[in-house]
Amino acid sequence: MSARVGWPDVAKGVCIILVVLWHVVTKHAVEVHGAGAITEAWATLNAQLLPLRMPLFFLISGMFAGSVVNAPAGTPWRRRAGRLAAVYVIWVVIQTFVLALTPDFDTARAENGWQLLAQVTISPTNLWYLLALAVYLLVARLVRHVPTDLVLPVAFVLAAVAAAGVIPDLGNLWQLVQNLFFFLAGLRMRSVIERFAAGSSRLRTLMLGTAYVAAAGAVGVLGMRQWPGVWPLLAIVAVAFGVVACAMIDRRLDVVARPLRWVGQRTLPIYVIHMIPLAMIDGALRGAGWVATPVVEVVWPIVLTAVVITICLAVHAVLVRVGLGVLFDPLQPIDRMAEGRMAG
Repeated sequence: MSARVGWPDVAKGVCIILVVLWHVVTKHAVEVHGAGAITEAWATLNAQLLPLRMPLFFLISGMFAGSVVNAPAGTPWRRRAGRLAAVYVIWVVIQTFVLALTPDFDTARAENGWQLLAQVTISPTNLWYLLALAVYLLVARLVRHVPTDLVLPVAFVLAAVAAAGVIPDLGNLWQLVQNLFFFLAGLRMRSVIERFAAGSSRLRTLMLGTAYVAAAGAVGVLGMRQWPGVWPLLAIVAVAFGVVACAMIDRRLDVVARPLRWVGQRTLPIYVIHMIPLAMIDGALRGAGWVATPVVEVVWPIVLTAVVITICLAVHAVLVRVGLGVLFDPLQPIDRMAEGRMAG
């Protein structure tokens, strides 16, 4: 299976769309004047997708990290981790300056140098996925010779501790700790996951979907979110459903799978840029006295999600065309110089 085709890209496409939708709803739609029960339903739905979005994203990332983590020399993983960390820092700084123009938009932004330093180290911002991947690559490299039977249980315990609210509330630090399990699971169990996806069927998808809905409902109704081990177990069910559902879409619904694969191959620019156009649109609509109606509440989150993703991809294309692709690959100039020396 290639990293660039098939159900993993479908899964990445689904995940990045859900990430943007989550921010559209929680940072914009719920703040619109006149928003009511329909918007609350959107917020509830998005909350129930929390065990799916990022854990599935990290599982896929882990599946395709083996070549750099297990390389005989340490250079590949260091370069990959360095790229991710550098992109994180660059876009945290960009967001800090741009989002200062929209002070009413509900998202964390540094207001001084110390806060900025914290955000690029111990208090990750909404871009925390990139920092997490860099850290996960380091951890995976350090424990590469430790048996899977020990690594995954320890990572699960860490996930359970993070989900229980024990870790101090430092931005998204708890999410960084919590999702290490899924990255390592993807890394250590790729062949198992691929066989599981290959064996997907309508019945298996229906059963896992039903189990996910029932488990999520029980956790919400009974207030079990922070019970020890409950959240990572729920996320495992959600991820299992996500894998088989995306495999089924990829195999049987090509008209849906094709655009999802396309989006899934372009997750980085969407992820790092999307908060900026969302904040700008939110500010413009606030200034225009935007008022939600029931019809708008139903369709607006979907429409705005599509608009934001389109803007992100257009901005990315323009930045690359004018020579600013380095914003998405800071080591690009170094690679070019190395290629030039080799060619010479």
